[in-house]
Amino acid sequence: MAVPKSSDKNLSLTHGQQYGSNPALSQLSGRLQLSNSNGNLSPDSVTPVSQEFTESDALLPRKLSGSRPKDAEGSGGHEESMCSLLRQILLPFLLAGLGTVSAGILLEIVQGWDVFQEFTELFILVPAVLGMKGNLEMTLAARLSTAVNAGRMDSTREKWMLIVGNLALKQLQATVLGLLASLVVTLLDWIAEGRMPLNHLVLLCSTSLCAAFMASLLQGIVMVGVIIGSKRMGINPDNIATLMAACFGDLFTLALLVCFSQWCYSLMELYPYVLYLVDLLHICLIPVWMRVASKHPESHILLRSGWEPIITAMVISSVGRLILDKTVSDENLVGIVVYAPVINGVGGNLVSIQASRISTHLHLNYSPREIPDSHKSCFNLCHTFVGTGSNQRSARVLLLLVLPGQLIFLHIIHLMKGGLTLPSPLFIVFFLSISLIQVFSLLCIADWMVHCLWQRSKDPDSYSIPYLTALGDLLGTALLSLSFLLLWCIGDPGGV
Repeated sequence: MAVPKSSDKNLSLTHGQQYGSNPALSQLSGRLQLSNSNGNLSPDSVTPVSQEFTESDALLPRKLSGSRPKDAEGSGGHEESMCSLLRQILLPFLLAGLGTVSAGILLEIVQGWDVFQEFTELFILVPAVLGMKGNLEMTLAARLSTAVNAGRMDSTREKWMLIVGNLALKQLQATVLGLLASLVVTLLDWIAEGRMPLNHLVLLCSTSLCAAFMASLLQGIVMVGVIIGSKRMGINPDNIATLMAACFGDLFTLALLVCFSQWCYSLMELYPYVLYLVDLLHICLIPVWMRVASKHPESHILLRSGWEPIITAMVISSVGRLILDKTVSDENLVGIVVYAPVINGVGGNLVSIQASRISTHLHLNYSPREIPDSHKSCFNLCHTFVGTGSNQRSARVLLLLVLPGQLIFLHIIHLMKGGLTLPSPLFIVFFLSISLIQVFSLLCIADWMVHCLWQRSKDPDSYSIPYLTALGDLLGTALLSLSFLLLWCIGDPGGV
């Protein structure tokens, strides 16, 4: 698409050129107006009403979309080399992996606590809250990363409106989904056991609401700082934002969940009314978050359309949780509890980077419903990795990180468990193989899914990551459970 001559004077380069991403426009006359109420995107409804444009669910205007020559995968201009990508991704990737390893070790430690022994539903609640919180953090990171690359953070007023609106939206989603997660866990336990005491329901709701609320608030503030800081340092936020969202996020959320569950457990006998007041307070804050979020156009749109992917992801992840719960119930396979967060966390972290990068590329280069010619025909697995485009290079880098990364994390688990016994060679082969299969599959699915969502005028930043991380949890848990079962059947004691 050719660049309109009238827009030449409005072009301004962001920090993106320092790290090799696509140049963006920070000044633009014309704003995309959404013409429907279901969160879908209309490419034709552009009216020249202000100097701003929307980003979140609203895709970038045609003037911005066609502001540079485009190819199938966003090459052209200043490109990120594989070495540059590796330098930016490696440290956050290792830190995020260390966080998931630590979360697995912490879960193994606290599973013997009285509150976890008496309220066994917490074992189902933990992955539900962690998955939900992770999706909220990563979608926030992806939206803000696209905003930075699109020049939306250049205006101080617009920047803070965008930040406050997104944080308020995230607090609302954390509260509602935290309550929903506790109710789903209660329902599942009632179906399995045939009973559900009221005190169990109250403790689950209080624990879930408090942990989700505090984790979402504190990590959201940190996430905003990371993205603004990466812009100032000339680092592409697409490469690090989702990883930093996961960096110690699971560990921090799990620690809050454990602390609040113990606190609620201590109040259950003497001061049960405190838990009712806590639940009521969080519910009363819902209208406040709705009011604040509705003041910004993007978060206002997501108030209606942002629930579908996160709730669907919870349903998909619940299948993985049932598989894990069934596996852990066998005392011969209980060791899986340490490794499940690692394989699921690493897979989700890597695919989130790729989804965020592809989404930003589409926002900056294509109009709604318009996709590269290479994705208009039948999907080709090789196209995800083979080629000279920046997204293909990043897919290769992410796939190459799997084996060395998982070896490092396995060694860290070995050290954290006292270094007394080493995993068997056969277990290591199984673990690395399923990790490679999981990440390869997720990267291929991400390439297909992000383009399909864009073609249907759905914002990939808000839709793709919850689906991909949920599929990663399901695939990783299923493959890991199968591996543990096979190792137990062939009598490999060092594996389980």
